[in-house]
Amino acid sequence: MPFVGASARTVETEIRVPVLLPYRLPHVYDYAASPDLGLRPGDYVRVPLGRREAIGVVWDGNAAGGASGADRTGKRPIRLKPVAERLETPAMPAELRAFVEWVAGYTMSAPGLVLRMTMSAPEALRPVMPAMGLRRAADKPHGRLTAKRQRVLDCLEKSGNLPLARKALAKQAGVGEAVLRGLLETGLLEATPMAEAAASAPFGKAKAVTLSSAQQAAAEALEADLDRNAFAVSLLDGVTGSGKTEVYFEALDHAVRQGKQVLVLLPEIALSAQWLERFEERFGQRPAVWHSGLGRATRRHTFRQVAEGKASVVVGARSALFLPFPKLGFLVVDEEHDPSYKQEDGVIYQARDMAIVRAKLGKLPIVLASATPSIETLRNATGGRYRRLHLPDRHAGADLPSVRLIDLRRDPPPRGHWLSPILQNAIRETLEKGEQAMLFLNRRGYAPLTLCRRCGYRFQCPACTAWLIAHKQAGRLLCHHCGYSEPMPATCPACGVEDTLVACGPGVERLKEEAAALFPQARTAVMTSDTAANPAAAAAIVRRMQEGEIDLLIGTQIMAKGHHFPALTLVGVVDADLGLAGGDLRAGEHCYQMLHQLAGRAGREARPGAAYLQTHLPEMPVMQALARGERDAFLEAEARGREAEGMPPFGRLAALILSGTEAAAVERYARLLSRVAPAGGGVHVLGPAPAPLAMLRGRHRFRLLVKAASGVPIQRILHRWLDPSPPPAGVKLQIDIDPYSFL
Repeated sequence: MPFVGASARTVETEIRVPVLLPYRLPHVYDYAASPDLGLRPGDYVRVPLGRREAIGVVWDGNAAGGASGADRTGKRPIRLKPVAERLETPAMPAELRAFVEWVAGYTMSAPGLVLRMTMSAPEALRPVMPAMGLRRAADKPHGRLTAKRQRVLDCLEKSGNLPLARKALAKQAGVGEAVLRGLLETGLLEATPMAEAAASAPFGKAKAVTLSSAQQAAAEALEADLDRNAFAVSLLDGVTGSGKTEVYFEALDHAVRQGKQVLVLLPEIALSAQWLERFEERFGQRPAVWHSGLGRATRRHTFRQVAEGKASVVVGARSALFLPFPKLGFLVVDEEHDPSYKQEDGVIYQARDMAIVRAKLGKLPIVLASATPSIETLRNATGGRYRRLHLPDRHAGADLPSVRLIDLRRDPPPRGHWLSPILQNAIRETLEKGEQAMLFLNRRGYAPLTLCRRCGYRFQCPACTAWLIAHKQAGRLLCHHCGYSEPMPATCPACGVEDTLVACGPGVERLKEEAAALFPQARTAVMTSDTAANPAAAAAIVRRMQEGEIDLLIGTQIMAKGHHFPALTLVGVVDADLGLAGGDLRAGEHCYQMLHQLAGRAGREARPGAAYLQTHLPEMPVMQALARGERDAFLEAEARGREAEGMPPFGRLAALILSGTEAAAVERYARLLSRVAPAGGGVHVLGPAPAPLAMLRGRHRFRLLVKAASGVPIQRILHRWLDPSPPPAGVKLQIDIDPYSFL
C-alpha cells in the first residue's frame, strides 16, 4: 500500500509524507507528494531543503511531528514543498528504520545523525549508468583489414563477442585508440553497455572439516536457532585456538543455504587477512567486505549488493551494522570483548550491544565469540539471558602456552635497555631452534616523550594535552590524538642548544633497535597501525610470518587479534603494566584480555608455546591470574568489586563531555549544569572537572559523570536535566551512554 500521511494537503491530489534527513535534526520534515509516486515507508527520495536538495528516507507514520508545514499545532497549514524524486533503489527495510530510532533514543542522538550512518555510500542510492564497452557489430560486411584491425576483431571473437572495455581491448589487441576509433567509424564495432560486476557466486559445497565433539554440539545448537527463526543470543566461549571460527562457519553455511544474509563483525577489519583466507579456503570464495577504508566504487557496489539481497555474507567493522540487509538472518560478533567496538566520535555507541538490539528487532540469532568474554557478557550468560557454548580445549590437542612473570624489580634490563636478561635468553633459545618470537609493546613510534636534557623542555602537541611521540624512521614528532606533526629539530626550541634532545622511554621502533643489536642474525619486522594501516599491508606482514620470512615480530595490540602463526612459540610482553594506567574502571579486565590474547598466539600447533610478561607489579591480581590460568576466578573477583561500587554492569554510567575553543565558556556551562543536576533517586552526578585530556584538537574539555542504580531510566533523567539548559554558542555537549573511555 502506498504511504498515507497524517493529513492531506489542500490540493486533494497530493498527500503528506514524513521524510527523515541525514542531518542533526530531531524530527522528520513533512513534504507533499503525488500519489502517482507510490511512496512507501523506507523509500529514498530527493527533496528540497532550504536552497539546496537532499536525499532522505520516507519515514513511518508514527514518527515525530514534521518541522515544515506541520498543522499539528492547530495553526493554518503551511504550504508543503514537493518531493522532487523517488530514487530507484531498494527501500530501507523496516527493521533498519526501527534500529535507527532505537539507537537514536538510547544514545540520545539526533535520529538524522543515526540515519546518516545508514547512508554512508550516497552514490549507491542512484543507479549508475553501466560502463560502455565495444563489441563487433552484427553481420557487418568488410573488405580487407589491416593486421591491427584484424587483431581487434579476433580478440572479440575469442571473448564470444562480449563487450570489452576500450582500454582492456586495446591492450589485449596491442593497438592504439586510433585503431578502435577507426573501426567504430566504419561500423565494424559498436558501443554497448557492459554488465555490472556480478554478485558473489552462490555458495557451493563447503569444504568438509572435522569438528571436536564440543565444536559439533555448539554448531548444532546454533543451527537449531536458525531453524527456529527466533531471537537468541549465544556466547561462544572457547580458549584461544579452540576453533570458535569453525563453529560459527558451520552455522553461517546453514544460514546461507536457508536463503538468509549473514553479517560477521570483526574489531579490526584491517587485520582480517587470515580470517578472509580461512573463509575462502572453507567456502571457495570471499565474502563482501565493509569498512571505512574501501574506495568509492567498491562501497557503492557492496552497498547495492547488500540492499538487493545479493551479498550472502558480509564481514565488516562496526559500521556494517547499519547496512540495509533485506534478509539478515544471522549475526556474529567476533572478539566480542574488544574495546574497538566502542564508537567514540559522532554518534557514540557500543557495536556489540547494538548488534544484539538489531538481532532482537529482526528476530534472528546472534553469536558473541571470545576467549576472554567481557564481564557484561559473562553476567548475562550466568544469569540465563544468553546461552553459553563452551569450547574448553585447543583444536587438535595443542596445549595452552605457559605464562611466566618476570619481576623487573629483581631482574631489570641493563641500563638504557628494555629487555630483561631472562627474556633475552628466552628469545635467543627460541631463535636457535628455528622458531618464531613476538615482542609486544603497546606504544607506536620510537619514544613516548622527547625532552631537552639541558633546560627540560618537553615537546607537547599545540592542540592537545599530550606529548608528541618521536617517530625516528619518519624523522618527525607526531600527536597520536589529532595527527599534528612536525619535523624532528636538531636544536632545542627553548634554549637553542644542539645535541641536547633525548628520547625517554621505549616505543616499538626503539625496541627494534635493541633487538637488532642483541640478535643481529634475526629477521625482524614491526607491526603497528603505521606499518599495517590497511588490509593489504597487514596481509603482507601476516604472509611473511606464515612463510617464515620473519624471525622476530615486534608490534602493538593489533598483533593480538586472531592471528595464527604455526611456528610462533614465544611471546614477550615488554611492559605488562602499561594497560593498568589511566583510572579506567575496566583497566584490569582489558589488561587481562589483551595479555591473554597475546599469550594465546604462542604454541598453537604441535610445538609448545610460552609467554613472558615483564612487570613491576607481579603481585597484582591480574598478573597472578594470567600466570595461573585462572580466568574465571579473576573475572568473578573483578565483577564483585564492581558490584560493591555499583559500577557497570551492576549500575549505569553516562558521561557528559563539554568542549569549546574558549576554556572559560566551557567551564561556565559545566558549572551551570552542576548547579541544576539531578539528585536522589539513585542518581549521583560527579564533577565537573577538566578532562584528563584537557585539550583535544584545539578544544578545551570538561567532563561530568552520571552514576545511577541499575534499572534507572538514565536517558529520561538526562533529558529532564539537559533539555532546559542547552549549551551556549561555541560550546559542544556530547553524551556518552555506557562510557568506555574516561579521557
